[in-house]
Amino acid sequence: MRVAARSALDTAARSTKPPRYKCGISKACPEKHFAFKMASGAANVVGPKICLEDNVLMSGVKNNVGRGINVALANGKTGEVLDTKYFDMWGGDVAPFIEFLKSIQDGTIVLMGTYDDGATKLNDEARRLIAELGSTSITSLGFRDNWVFCGGKGIKTKSPFEQHIKNNKDTNKYEGWPEVVEMEGCIPQKQD
Repeated sequence: MRVAARSALDTAARSTKPPRYKCGISKACPEKHFAFKMASGAANVVGPKICLEDNVLMSGVKNNVGRGINVALANGKTGEVLDTKYFDMWGGDVAPFIEFLKSIQDGTIVLMGTYDDGATKLNDEARRLIAELGSTSITSLGFRDNWVFCGGKGIKTKSPFEQHIKNNKDTNKYEGWPEVVEMEGCIPQKQD
């Protein structure tokens, strides 16, 4: 009997590792919220990563990220992935990005992360459309800055979900690039 009790205790002691929450965030989200975690790219080497409700939407491993601004769209009511795309803001054209931003439907969750350079080709119209999704940092996003943002189409306020690190040769972690920015949180589910 005693041996069985000891082995049960050993098993209990081994299984006291901390709980794992969706997307690996630090705490559980309340009911009617979606868990998310995201990171910008690291220099021009490691692509950004975007996770929503334990589903990695974009990453280097999935091979669906690229230089510029990486965007994932999700249904604000269900959390279902609607689209993932990236737009090259160094060597590409801003026009397809503007058309994409204009096509986003009301109630859509919009997650964005930069990789390498997300600002060179941005113009005032693109910045205004991103600001309408709740961004406050997009107006000052510059060459090789790192930025992650989560907002929504039809949002009436500024999003609390935004991180921005300026490219500054005196403080950059990597030669020519600032350190990675990471962010996690709980997005309120869109109510009817």
